[in-house]
Amino acid sequence: MKDIEAVGVESRERLLRRLTTLQEWDVIVIGGGATGLGIAMDAASRQYKTLLVEQADFAKGTSSKATKLVHGGVRYMAQGDLGLVREACYERGLLLKNAPHLTKNETFVIPNYRWFDNIKYTIGLKFYDLLAGKLSLGASKYISKRKTLEALPNIKEEGLKGGVTYQDGQFDDSRLALNVAQTAIEQGGCVLNYIQVTGFIKGNNKKVVGVEMKDVETGVAYSAIGKTIINATGVYVDSVLQMDRTDAPNMIRPSKGVHITLDRSFLPGAHALMIPETSDGRVLFAVPWHDTLIVGTTDTLYDKAELEPQAVEEDIDFILNTAAAYMVRKPLRSDVRSVFAGLRPLAAPKADGGKTKEISRSHKIIVSESGLITITGGKWTTFRRMAQDTVQKAIDNGHLPYKKCVTENLNVHGHTNQPDINHPLHFYGSDLPYVEALGVENPAWSEPLVAGHPFTKAQVIWAVRHEYARKVEDVLARRFRLLLLDSKAALKAAPAVAQLMAEELGKDADWIQRELEGFKALALGYSLN
Repeated sequence: MKDIEAVGVESRERLLRRLTTLQEWDVIVIGGGATGLGIAMDAASRQYKTLLVEQADFAKGTSSKATKLVHGGVRYMAQGDLGLVREACYERGLLLKNAPHLTKNETFVIPNYRWFDNIKYTIGLKFYDLLAGKLSLGASKYISKRKTLEALPNIKEEGLKGGVTYQDGQFDDSRLALNVAQTAIEQGGCVLNYIQVTGFIKGNNKKVVGVEMKDVETGVAYSAIGKTIINATGVYVDSVLQMDRTDAPNMIRPSKGVHITLDRSFLPGAHALMIPETSDGRVLFAVPWHDTLIVGTTDTLYDKAELEPQAVEEDIDFILNTAAAYMVRKPLRSDVRSVFAGLRPLAAPKADGGKTKEISRSHKIIVSESGLITITGGKWTTFRRMAQDTVQKAIDNGHLPYKKCVTENLNVHGHTNQPDINHPLHFYGSDLPYVEALGVENPAWSEPLVAGHPFTKAQVIWAVRHEYARKVEDVLARRFRLLLLDSKAALKAAPAVAQLMAEELGKDADWIQRELEGFKALALGYSLN
């Protein structure tokens, strides 16, 4: 059995010691979502002394609640944003190469009920293929009505004129976030969750030279000095900007995206469904994921930044009604296993009132008078390029000496050349044998946590020892995705998870009780029934 250092991951205790001993960092990143973790991986792999801190868990917010797609963005072509599509298609190809244990090539099918749509989408998707260039995942093509019905069992036959297939990527978002964090640590970075930035340290010239922090669990205060400070806090970027300057204008406009999880029987084939134009002009996907079906998303403006925004009745009705318009067996509220919502940190439009589909998905990097670097916008698919551009901005501003970016060909932690995607725990990649070995070390750990799901007690132990899980929610929502797959099953598993974590972390019965009460309150927001 490899020990924790052998698999390249330092313990939290050692990372905290580094936080107190290093005199000055080259890069300090605030925010442990897709963008911040990507920056930490980029900076650490260039051998800059890198610190990242996150106030909650890695990918707690937006970055764990995506549609699970690594995609170029078919709909962005209609908006004329061909540069973003080309960049995203390129990054999609890199991600499938660098993290094959977490990604896969997925076939999407657009069912068409008008002859003209067969022509329109066939031509449009051929252009999509062209933009992808050498990193294309496969050619799109027109398919007959019969083949469309074979590809999408349970799809409505009446009026169907045929379909178009195209290839895009699929991934596990919070697992990727975790593995990127581990990669950054393997490259020499110091990456910590549950460390909250409480203020900035400024020099005589009013430039930001460091951060004040607090350990959320213990209340212990820390401080760190850095050559460049990067604000990568997603929907919270405005709060951090206003921590630097109280009158700083808002830079982002949150957009809420809601998804529901259904049983695979609603779309039992291997392919995904893509509806390119819903009743209100949105795009809807139904994507096989971890032996369930993820359906979404909505796209509505949201007024405030929250880690756990709630789906409302209008969101649920929209998804169910749209899916029902295309499916013979129509999903009902009682069929929903889980519902989850996230906020996209879209770059704010200059004028109020813009629809979210008109707000750019491109990222934007700004440098405040204090020297604070802030990145806004973007999406998971382009996280690596966003990180590269942000570190380059720090170099251009004279904060860092030039070092070449190496992440285009950097394998993400867990990389394995031939992952068995049919294995229910394939997302562990190269770590899988060591997770399974825990069940040999202690046979009781090989027991399943809850009936009907492949997750075991050994995975809880692994999550605590090797994956920085500190709360029951961290395990059930993000280390493995049970809360998003089946909220009721997650509630059933919670007591066993809390007991195992308490034993590993040295916590008492009061801690277990608080964790179970907190998780129950959280899980109720993921359930409709």
